[in-house]
Amino acid sequence: MDVKIASGPTPTRRRVLASAALAAAALCLPDIASAEDDEVSATLAKISAEGPFSRATVVEIARALSQADFVPPPTDLPDPIKNLTYEQYRDIRSGRNAALWADEGLPFRMQLFHRGFYYKEEIDVGIVDDGGVHHLAYSPKLFDAGKLVPKPLPSEDIGFAGIRLLGHINSPDSFDEIAVFLGASYFRSLGRGQVYGISARGLALKTAAPEGEEFPIFRAFWVEKPMADSETVVVHALLDSTSVTGAYRFSIRPDESMIVDVEATLFPRVDLTKVGLAPASSMFFFGPNDRTNFDDYRPEVHDSDGLLMINGRGERIWRPIANPKSLQVSAFLDAAPRGFGLTQRNRDPALYQDFEASYERRPTLWIEPVGDWGRGAVMLIEIPSDSEINDNIVAYWQPKDPIKAGSEFAFAYRQYWGSEAPPQPGVATIQATRIGRWALQGDSPERRFVVDYQLAKQPVMASADPTVTVTSNPGAISETTVQPNPLTGGWRLSFKLDPQDAALVELRVVVVVAGVSAETWLYRWTA
Repeated sequence: MDVKIASGPTPTRRRVLASAALAAAALCLPDIASAEDDEVSATLAKISAEGPFSRATVVEIARALSQADFVPPPTDLPDPIKNLTYEQYRDIRSGRNAALWADEGLPFRMQLFHRGFYYKEEIDVGIVDDGGVHHLAYSPKLFDAGKLVPKPLPSEDIGFAGIRLLGHINSPDSFDEIAVFLGASYFRSLGRGQVYGISARGLALKTAAPEGEEFPIFRAFWVEKPMADSETVVVHALLDSTSVTGAYRFSIRPDESMIVDVEATLFPRVDLTKVGLAPASSMFFFGPNDRTNFDDYRPEVHDSDGLLMINGRGERIWRPIANPKSLQVSAFLDAAPRGFGLTQRNRDPALYQDFEASYERRPTLWIEPVGDWGRGAVMLIEIPSDSEINDNIVAYWQPKDPIKAGSEFAFAYRQYWGSEAPPQPGVATIQATRIGRWALQGDSPERRFVVDYQLAKQPVMASADPTVTVTSNPGAISETTVQPNPLTGGWRLSFKLDPQDAALVELRVVVVVAGVSAETWLYRWTA
């Protein structure tokens, strides 16, 4: 079960490590006054400056900032909030009557996150209105401090830790959270009737690399004040890290699925060779394809159960994810991808039996590139985890060629946060993957795979005989059968895998029914 701080994202999982890593890095660097020249200091000062604002403002700041070494935001906090515990930090909440624009009849509101605990970096926030930007100063009046919080809260302008946006998604009469930006470059959203689960990031750097991951940070936000008839709320963000700066623009539109249009321009300080665009982080603890050694009353525990891809050729690919015994890195080579995303496909509460976590209500995050992203690979990182509080699954697009130092690299994409990725008419989908031992007795390494398909064009396809191709590398496949599934009206495929002493086997299944291809099924089995 997730525990949330002040209705925002839980401070556990990988974003806690990100904030902790940034704080540690800050302690190792000299003060800005002795480390940077006047030009860099002036550039940093522009972050909270009042004055004209346009789409180009953040781009210009990021470009100028990239010309010098990274200087992290301040992390020092005044007493008595210098060393808040988890319980103390979660007792600081946005003031009930302090949401921006709450008394102006606008379709969106904004609240702030207080600094402290793991979120010590000073983040600047500006409000854009009538072509100009106004610095939003910290005030203790913006927060309600509970009895656990040491008093008093600071009176000076210490900045914020992040922002929370509210809008109409579940009811036109209520304001619900629609997006949260908190910790490094992490942000979250969700669809109608859902609860927080998967997270997105501005950029992934050196994920699963031996030298360790680098976590860029959104060090400033500029939020456009919405109009009375606005259907979207726009957030600009400045990304910064040792390797790169970046200017981001998020256009957030509530709907059945939350739609977020992202535009970004990167300014690398060094060659970016291990870079992930449109990254997402999620959790997979166990499921029907991976229950070994999990002594738990629940049938499944995960925020996402598979990676869905539509490649440049239009092939729709489903890759169930797993909690492996050792780190697994998969690269799905492609050119001009049409979309990819970590999906929570199982929506039946009976499949989870967890009334508090509500895993069936966790969002799918689908990424739809805008324009031609060229050659590269969808990367899937599966990290061993012994707890459901760890985000152990990461997916992103990695360009084939490095992004060179001193260059400007612009890209754009659309995010859908909702129940499912956009449907593809006429394609049968994979509903479940189940794995168990083949032999009822003994210690045979042979494994039974069962894959359930939900058919399109019922009942025409249900009356046709499917053509099935199952391949493995290495290993041997046998006992392949296909039969109607009376529980779903679809098809059930089963086969036996003999790994033949292999520690890792790549599997692929292609099914064609009545001339229509189902989703291509891929799987990496590990001993």
